[in-house]
Amino acid sequence: MTFGLISTIIVFILLLIIGIPISLVLAITSLSYLFLTDNLTLLATVPQKMFSGMDNFGLLAIPLFMLAGELMNFGGITTRLIQFAKVLIGHFKGGLAYVSIIANMFLASILGSANAQAAMMSKVMVPEMEKEGYSREFSSALTLASSVVAPVIPPSMLFIIYGTLTGASIGDLFIAGIIPGILLGIGFIIVIGIMNVKENFPRSERGTLKEIFKSFLNVLPALLIPFIIIYGILSGIFTPTESAAVACIIAVIIGFSYKQLKAKYLPEILLNTVVNTATITFLIVTANLFGYIIAYERIPQLMAESMLSISENPLVFLLLVNILLLLLGTVLDGIAALIILVPVLAPLLVTYQIDPVHFGVIVTINLTIGLLTPPVGTGLFIVSSVAKVKIESLVKAIMPFLITTVIILMIITYWESAVLWLPGLYK
Repeated sequence: MTFGLISTIIVFILLLIIGIPISLVLAITSLSYLFLTDNLTLLATVPQKMFSGMDNFGLLAIPLFMLAGELMNFGGITTRLIQFAKVLIGHFKGGLAYVSIIANMFLASILGSANAQAAMMSKVMVPEMEKEGYSREFSSALTLASSVVAPVIPPSMLFIIYGTLTGASIGDLFIAGIIPGILLGIGFIIVIGIMNVKENFPRSERGTLKEIFKSFLNVLPALLIPFIIIYGILSGIFTPTESAAVACIIAVIIGFSYKQLKAKYLPEILLNTVVNTATITFLIVTANLFGYIIAYERIPQLMAESMLSISENPLVFLLLVNILLLLLGTVLDGIAALIILVPVLAPLLVTYQIDPVHFGVIVTINLTIGLLTPPVGTGLFIVSSVAKVKIESLVKAIMPFLITTVIILMIITYWESAVLWLPGLYK
């Protein structure tokens, strides 16, 4: 390892410790490498490499799904989903906790972003659960844990980015995420069921059949959105990217039909979408440049040789990848880690004969777990800020859900059929 490369690694670590935004860390580190290693001739290719990272039709789905999420939030869909789940199962002991999980699973099929979902649901569910008698720490932890399903149940921004990086079918990734997402939801429900034995969780009043039917009719248009998206992709009516545009159109129609989406909200909706899209886009651009530096230093090949020297067994490889991603997820943002690591790990999939769609789901769940873990778990900071809960209390309360998520991850890792069965039905 050369002096220039060692110096670049030190720069990267120092910038992370200081707390500089990860997109700037990647950009500064990449440029530092060129100067420290005296590879100034490569400077001419930097703009080209940065542009090529964005020159992909599939990435157009990201701003469109973000716009759809904003439209649905302002359109009152979130509150209707929660109300429907509440009248349906709220009367069980710990019913509102189950409502939070199910509402998050419904919302995941619309938003596709764990951070957005965690922020949105914290504003709605935590005060509601506290009013019913749940502790603020438990309510916050449950809301944060449940948001993990957002990048797994389609649509998912992480799947879109992974698909563009590896060439894996985004449609197959969307379908492959359904069963793992449901397993995560079931895992959290089991945790609540176990806690119900010791905890004196409250219950709501039982909803009448009339209330249930009325609430179902109110939320039915929203419930149809994910089915329309999935059916359209599978039937070939539209691509995953075009499905995001369809979701926006449906969100506008539903929002205005509910009479909650108003024209005066549109500037704020568009501004939120632009800011969030710009943040992710800049991260993708700088991460692509960083990936170019990694490829130039032959780090993927070196890692492949190291992995093969440890074991040629794909099961051992997947275990090592899980450990690596879980550790890196604690210090790197999910999207940044995805863009940095996938180009390094993807060439190994052929060597170990691992399906790229299966691997994409494993990587996505791994990096999403990072939202729940300190010191850089963005989900922790978002929910802590919105719900006004201390980070230490939140970390302690979330441990049962974090352990459950890791168990589900291991099941998904070694039970390939759970991931590939649904995509296989449509081939």
